[in-house]
This record gives sequence, structure tokens and C-alpha cells, in this order.
Amino acid sequence: MQLLCQQAAEQYSSFRLPYQLDQVFLAADIADLKQFSGPDYPTVLGEGTNTIFLATQHKPVLRYLAKAKSQHTDTDHVLLHVEAGHNWHQLVNWTIEQQLWGLENLALIPGSVGAAPVQNIGAYGVELSDRCSYVDFYDWQRREVVRIPASECQFAYRDSIFKQQLQGRGVIVALGLTLSRQPLPVLNYPGLKELPKTASLQQIFETVIQIRQSKLPDYRQLPNCGSFFKNPVITERQFQLIHNNYPTLPGYPQADGVKVPAAWLIEQAGFKGVVVDNVGCYQKQPLVIVNYGLVDSAPLLALIATIRSTVLQRFAIELEPEVRLLNGAGKHHVPT
Repeated sequence: MQLLCQQAAEQYSSFRLPYQLDQVFLAADIADLKQFSGPDYPTVLGEGTNTIFLATQHKPVLRYLAKAKSQHTDTDHVLLHVEAGHNWHQLVNWTIEQQLWGLENLALIPGSVGAAPVQNIGAYGVELSDRCSYVDFYDWQRREVVRIPASECQFAYRDSIFKQQLQGRGVIVALGLTLSRQPLPVLNYPGLKELPKTASLQQIFETVIQIRQSKLPDYRQLPNCGSFFKNPVITERQFQLIHNNYPTLPGYPQADGVKVPAAWLIEQAGFKGVVVDNVGCYQKQPLVIVNYGLVDSAPLLALIATIRSTVLQRFAIELEPEVRLLNGAGKHHVPT
């Protein structure tokens, strides 16, 4: 295992605030993980595309870098076992080359394979939970890898057991993904509905990439962490009340209510394209907060608090950050 000291946080977060990480451990395998003992365990980090360091990190940070993959095949399906350090989009690209259906709608989502189950990543009508068979989780206390079936991962919209009960209790080391050799197109989402039902795997893959690139800034050019807030789910009654005053409000029925786009709420609240103190909402997609040259986290925290309070006051909806915001002690901090 490699230990790096006094690392610039910009290397480990796509939002690139100019802080430091006191210690970064790079683990190559399970044996490296067994070197850690409690009671305090490091902050686990994937590729940092969904994490913002709000201050210098005094708590150690751990990256698990193993990236092997293997597959078990039957007539129509492939069970793919992928280690957590693999880059997600590179994995999706590989499945396209292998003519395996299932992940094409999840193209160009930044980050690592190991981070995917935490958020239950999703896009264009598909979520990781739709393709996941199991998650291999190294448990700090048990000092061993536990295989958790997908049915026990408590997957929900941008949520999972790894974000709740198992947060801080271990490291995701691998995933099992069930993919199909037979066509499995999911085209019931705006932007994909225009494709023919016979669209090829490559067509869907390329269309998803084009849509994402047209709406979202490349974090390598404009530092950001993608969609900043979750799309809130509200009651049907609340949706109707808002819709009466704002007829253009989109709504997507869910089992527990109606999902409304956070981007629409933020735009209606007047934040689209607004930049204050070198931080602001992207002009093409207000759900993305961009770092235009911040020297500290204070303006970002102020913007988050202002967006949340304005949306709450206007629509009685509380926005919840999708991005992980870590203070100096490595704890998630949501400004109010």
C-alpha cells in the first residue's frame, strides 16, 4: 500500500477547491485493507467526481484501486465481476465493444465502479440497481469481504445501504453485473424516444453521450461534480398545488409520489447562469454548480444555502444535495 502525504485536494475532487489532504492511502488489494484497524477508519474515495472537500482533510483518505474484471457466461446473459477501482465509463465502453446490453444508458457518468452502488447511479431510464446482482463489501469490523445480494442493498433513488447503515463501515471492493447478449433497449426517456425501437447498442450509447455533452460541462474544463441536488419526490397533492400556479412544472409519477426536476425548481428560482464570487449554476443546466475560480468553500456554501432556502420558500420543497460535502473532519455537511 502506498501512503502519500500533504496532497493537493484538486487532484482528488473534480470540484477542485484548493485545500490539502493530510494523508492519502492507495490500496491495491484486500491485503492492503487489512492493515487498517479501528476505531477510526479512513474516508473512502472513488475518483472524487461526487465529493467536494470543504476544508483541509485531517482524516486520512483511502482509494481502492484494484480494477480486474472477469465474466461467467450462459446462453443469453453474462455475469460480469468488476473490481471497484475500474473507471465506470471505461467499463461501459468495454461492454459496448463486447456487444453486451445493459449499461449503455449509463454512459459518460464520471467516477469509479466502486462508487456506483453508493449513489445507485442512474440516467435515461436505467439505474445501477437494474443491472446489479451483488456488491462485495470489505467490512472493517469483520476484516473480511461480505457478498451482499442486490436485494439487500436497499437501492432507492440515489440511495443505498452503503450511504446509510453501512456508511463508514467498510469499502466496496467489487460488483456483480448481469448483462444481456440479446437486445435490451430502454428508450422511454426524453432524448431517446426519438430513436427507432430497433436502435443498435452503439446508437444508444452514442446518443446518450451526445445528450450528456450538450447539457453538462466537462469537469476537466469547468470544475464541477455533475448534478448537485437530487430530484425531489413530493406528494401528488403538493404537485397539483404547485402545478396550478406553475403549469410548466414537469412531474414523473413514482410509487411514493411525484418526482419533479430540481433543475426546473432552481431555474424558476432565478439561479440559472448566475455566478457570484466565482461560483454559480451552469447556464445550460442549472442543476450543475461550477467552480469558476474559488479560493475557499465559503461562497459555495452560501450559494447552496441560498438556493435551498429560496426553493423552500417558493415551492415548499427542500432540496437535498446529491454531492458529498466533506468538512475537515471528513463529515458530510449540508449548509442551511
